[in-house]
Amino acid sequence: MKALAETLSGKEVLSMPTVVVNVSVRDLTQEDLQWCSWSGSALHLTYVARELERARSGVVDYLAVCPPSGRPVGIGGVDYEVSPGAGTLWQLAVLPALQSCGIGTVLVHAAEQRIIARGLHRAELSVEESNPRARALYERLGYVAHGSEPDAWDAEGPDGVIRRYATVCTLMSKTLT
Repeated sequence: MKALAETLSGKEVLSMPTVVVNVSVRDLTQEDLQWCSWSGSALHLTYVARELERARSGVVDYLAVCPPSGRPVGIGGVDYEVSPGAGTLWQLAVLPALQSCGIGTVLVHAAEQRIIARGLHRAELSVEESNPRARALYERLGYVAHGSEPDAWDAEGPDGVIRRYATVCTLMSKTLT
């Protein structure tokens, strides 16, 4: 495909063609983790592996958004034990190069469908206050903020040292129909 070149106020502007790639959503598997290093550190992937064990017992769903290659480009979980009567979305991540391409929207919608399939009508999540881009996505998808709270977890730094990461998260929820 050729890019179209236009001149605008003496500057050349390239207009690139749109590329459409079909994606599917399925359960994340242990085998997928080898392709998910983009989602976090080795410690993070250890946590994801632990959640996949919980998925086997039915208390969580852990989803993968995949292009035709089958390799995950978006992952995230729904926990059914955090809040009675709701599914709690967490650990949502999209391959950085593909952020703002609609994959996060596909992932959230698929998670909401899993919640509805369990007969529940409320989705909840928390988003770090330092992540306005994610919060804007959730608001666009109908989530409403209803408070904030501190949160913390162990995180592996680039130097491989594990430190306690502390943050403040905005709590959000959505009624599902």
